[in-house]
Amino acid sequence: MAEQKSGAQISTRAFLQAVAIIFLLMMVSGILTLVIPAGQYDRIKVDGREVIDPASFQYVAKPDFPIWRWFTSPFEVLATPDGLTKVVPIIVFILLVGTAFGIMDRSGILQAVIARIVKTFGGRKYTLLLVVTFVFMALGSFFWIFEEVIPLVPLILGLAYYLGWDSLTGLGMSILATNVGFSTAVFNPFTIGIAQQLSGLPLYSGAGPRVILFVVVYGILAVFISRYARKVEKKPETSLVFEEDKAEKIKFGSYNVDDTMSTNPKMKNAAIFLGVFFALILVVLIAIPFVEILRDIALPLTGLLFVIGGIGAGLISGAGKSAWKAAWDGFVGIVPAVPLLMMAASVKHIISSGGILDTVLHWANNGLQGTSPFTAALMIYGLTLVLELFITSGSAKAFLLIPIIMPLADLVGVNRQIAVSAYTFGDGFSNMVYPTNAALLITLSLTVIPFPKWLRWVLNLWVWVILATVAFLGIAVLTHYGPF
Repeated sequence: MAEQKSGAQISTRAFLQAVAIIFLLMMVSGILTLVIPAGQYDRIKVDGREVIDPASFQYVAKPDFPIWRWFTSPFEVLATPDGLTKVVPIIVFILLVGTAFGIMDRSGILQAVIARIVKTFGGRKYTLLLVVTFVFMALGSFFWIFEEVIPLVPLILGLAYYLGWDSLTGLGMSILATNVGFSTAVFNPFTIGIAQQLSGLPLYSGAGPRVILFVVVYGILAVFISRYARKVEKKPETSLVFEEDKAEKIKFGSYNVDDTMSTNPKMKNAAIFLGVFFALILVVLIAIPFVEILRDIALPLTGLLFVIGGIGAGLISGAGKSAWKAAWDGFVGIVPAVPLLMMAASVKHIISSGGILDTVLHWANNGLQGTSPFTAALMIYGLTLVLELFITSGSAKAFLLIPIIMPLADLVGVNRQIAVSAYTFGDGFSNMVYPTNAALLITLSLTVIPFPKWLRWVLNLWVWVILATVAFLGIAVLTHYGPF
């Protein structure tokens, strides 16, 4: 029997499924560049930031972007400003995380830490589920964190396995909760902050109703994850990823508290070492809003801290020479995620190079005219959802959309605060649904979950979240949510 490899191992089937889906999106994007006329808005500087002049749209000649470049775009995108500042750092980040996860997996340090967490809660595992979910959601909503929590995902995955649940529950408690918090942000400089600034609204104004929405959506998420976890615990074969999780669950065993830290001094020291670096990661995450330089380096920095903590803990625990074999396994296992990220990033590159992005914005601009305030708010929500498929950066979409939709919002009677909320919802909730999002690709790479099964699971939550946010927009229109 072949030795089981350490760390996250992307299966061939999951990889091919993801490649097929993203390749289809690339081809659709390319076809759109052939059928949609090219157009262009002028860009102007406002307070040192580049934004669109909404009155400047004009159709232009199609750029020279031949069909063969659709296929080379995953490589071309690496040389673009987005590639150099976003794609390449993300690639480095996932390779670091994959390497460290391999060592932590082989050494048993994750299992030891999980056992101590379970023992601390005295077996109250559903209380633990609710607490962990709230903490991760709060990180996204109040501390403006999303991708940076990915190094913590393996720990929560192991916790879910250890407590008798599955990998979907683990991702629900961690990265999905963070994404939901990010989407119902009470304070978020990358979505709420930039959008309000570009709209002329007082910074972080209107927080009270957003707090209420945060509580409502947390309740929806808590019920969703808890009900699913109880179903899986009661009847494991009902898990959507039952077959995929079998091998992974063996690593963590059944639900029992084998506190190896109490009996193995090396494991205790390793856990302390790893805990120090987890604490440093949390310090970085909490400090991001207050230390401007951290905003640009948070992702690689958390990845570096994770890899140092993981490798160090593995060596301290006594993994010995096998640690380096595990590191290689973890590195090789995560490498297939790299071409997926390159392909996902190329979708935006194709539509931008084809000159159609501004045309789509112009058409949407025209479509908002003459509608009711509530309909216009929903259209802003929908437009942002569509653009999220191609442009995953919240701040980039804000600079594209806000200068265009705000004048129209004024004309149709939509308060700017409502328009900002509609934009924020559209930007956020789709992050963990669309296969072009880097955070989703990375987290699925750390698990055995195929994208179609993830989509099937998370859409059950998305329906309720969309209903809650649509209701929020309706109430906001009726109450003239402001200040203006």
